[in-house]
Formats: sequence, structure tokens, C-alpha cells
Amino acid sequence: MDVTKKKLNDAAAENIISLQQVDPLYEFLDAQSQGVPKFTSTHVLYYLGGLIAIGAMTLFMNLGWESFGGAGILSISALYAVIGLKITNVLSAKSLAIPAGICATLVVCLTPLAIYGLQQWLGVWPDESVYRDYHRYIKWHWLYMELGTLAVGVIIAWKYKYPFLIMPIAVTLWYMTMDITAMISGEDITWELRTLVSLYSGLLMVGLAFWVDIRTHHKADYAFWIYIFGVIAFWGGLSFQHSDNELSKFIYFCINLLMIGVGVLLIRRVFVVFGAIGSCGYLGHLAYDVFSDSWLFPIALTAIGLGIIYLGILWQKHEKTITQKSRLLLPVRLRELLESKS
Repeated sequence: MDVTKKKLNDAAAENIISLQQVDPLYEFLDAQSQGVPKFTSTHVLYYLGGLIAIGAMTLFMNLGWESFGGAGILSISALYAVIGLKITNVLSAKSLAIPAGICATLVVCLTPLAIYGLQQWLGVWPDESVYRDYHRYIKWHWLYMELGTLAVGVIIAWKYKYPFLIMPIAVTLWYMTMDITAMISGEDITWELRTLVSLYSGLLMVGLAFWVDIRTHHKADYAFWIYIFGVIAFWGGLSFQHSDNELSKFIYFCINLLMIGVGVLLIRRVFVVFGAIGSCGYLGHLAYDVFSDSWLFPIALTAIGLGIIYLGILWQKHEKTITQKSRLLLPVRLRELLESKS
């Protein structure tokens, strides 16, 4: 819930709180939310600058760095990491949690580059690939870089405990599933195998995110990024599965509806967004392929839509009663998680 000063003034006008309580209550709530990401100018600048810096050392790394050689790449990466940790400590001491978390994340993202430089320096790099290929191709020997990144990521996340630090860990777990598949299959990876690996690894990541969510929801949102990449991997693998019959397509539609329901239950928009995209894709398939010549289909779809709106009205009227009774059936940990989000 977004609490604004206007809402507090409105509450005072209704005699819910006194007018004298408005300013101190607003200042208290504002201070409590300083470390929570919000769509404000300050936070946009934080993340824009952070993502540019992280992208410069990862996705946008060019071939010019290869001229430094392995020892040079390792040394520069180590220097960047030391500076990043120093800035993180300074910002952390000033209670600037979001920029501190971004700087700490930059250090984690430097890890695969440093390991690449070390391998080049020691002469154990196995082929002609270069660092910039790390984010583009699937290869078994990226595993050394990924394992190192996970180790450094877990250590720094344990030390600083900033939720944004989970982002490179989640990305690395996603990369690892593909590279382990390449190692097991001898790099003979078919499209069908890729989609299956993506589907099941995404499902595992969603399960991991749920476990993290239950255990840490009272501290900070550490599960956010694991949910993001887990859902992307799962939904992408599911959506690119080959299907040549209507039953499997309908099951796909039902899974997407289930994702919307899970998203509403856990208050996780990523499930709702991808579930909605998948559901619309299925309805588009019905409109353009199955019922392309039927004048009745748009009418039936309109009736279904209006029926869903009516269900929403009924839900709003009885939401409190339904929620209270249904939550009594849930395990205590899950009940606490849902109550903390409501």
C-alpha cells in the first residue's frame, strides 16, 4: 500500500488520526521505506547508473580488454572489486542501502571476468572463446566462472544482506543449468532439450524462491530476483514446447491461468504478467486458427470476460470471509507469509 501525506491528511479529516500526528507519522513511514525500491527519480537514477556499470563489465564487454592479457584482466578486475567494496562500506555506513547494494552487486558481477583472466593467465583456458561469449553461448567450461560467482555471491550476500545481491546469483543459476546440460550431452544440445531444461530448472528456481520467501519475508524481499528468473525460465521453456494438438494447447492455457492465480496469492506480479501473456496467446490461437470463421466466438469470449468481471465483484464482497476461512487450512509458515503481504 502506498501511503502518501494526502492520505494521512484525509485520515485526519475523518478523525481517524489527529492532525498533529500526520507529519511525524509520515516521516516515520517514509524513513521505514527508504531501503525499499520505489519508482522515484532517486531510485531510477540509482538503478540506471548501477545497471550501466554492471552492463559495462558483463554484457557490453568488448574485445579491447583481451589486449591486457590474463594477468591484466585479473588485476583490473581485482582493483575494481576493491574499489566497489570500499564504496559499498562507505554507503552502508551512511544507511544508503540501495546504492550500497548495487555497488556490492557490481563486485559479484566482476567475478566471472576475474576467473576468466586467471584461467587465461595460467594457460588453462580450453578454446578460442573470449569473455564476451559468456553471456551469449552455452559451453561447459563456463562452469568454473559460474561456481566462483556463486561462491563470491553467497559470501557477499551473507555479509551485506542486500536483496539486489540475489540478482547475479539467480542469473548464474540459470546459466549453470544450460552449461551443465552442455557438459552432460557433449555440447550436442537440441532445441527440445533446451526448452525442457529451461522449463524444469525454472520450476526448481520458483520452488527455491518460495522457500526463501517463507524463511526471509520478515527481513527483506530476497526471493524477488529468484522468482523473476525462475518464472522467465519456466514460462519460456513451456511456451516454446512443440505442440501439435489442441489438448496440449489447452493445458498450456490452464497452466498460465494457474500462474495468474499463484501470482495473486503470493502478490508476485511476475507470475501474473507472464500468465496473462500466455493466456492471451492461447486466446489468439483460438481466434485466428480454431474459430477463424465463427461469428459466435467473439460473443462467447465477451460473455466469459463479463462473467469474470462478475466473479471479481462477488470476490470483493466476500473477500475478507473467504480469505480468513481459506487461510486457516494453510500451514502456519505459508499463512504468516500471506498475512505479511496483505
